[in-house]
Amino acid sequence: MIPSNPAHTFHSLPLTAEQDQEIRHYIRVRQRAGQAWDTEELRAMVADMLDPPETAEEAADAVAFSIDAESAAAARQWSQDQRQDGEPGPDAPDHAS
Repeated sequence: MIPSNPAHTFHSLPLTAEQDQEIRHYIRVRQRAGQAWDTEELRAMVADMLDPPETAEEAADAVAFSIDAESAAAARQWSQDQRQDGEPGPDAPDHAS
């Protein structure tokens, strides 16, 4: 959920309340430890929040869909090729018995 007024978030970025809180916590911890807070780690964290990477579940769903679509296309092509060659398709009844 994007806040209605991002003016109150870190650098006025369109972040959720949880994301803003996570960034501010990171900065507080770094400052208390006397470490620099404007780091590559913070930039990567913000980049992931603004453009999250694909989750493993989304990737698996996309791969499964692609495999199913390719299998269906290959089956249709095989069936068309067999009919053009005059051979029965996989659904044709077996007359050899």
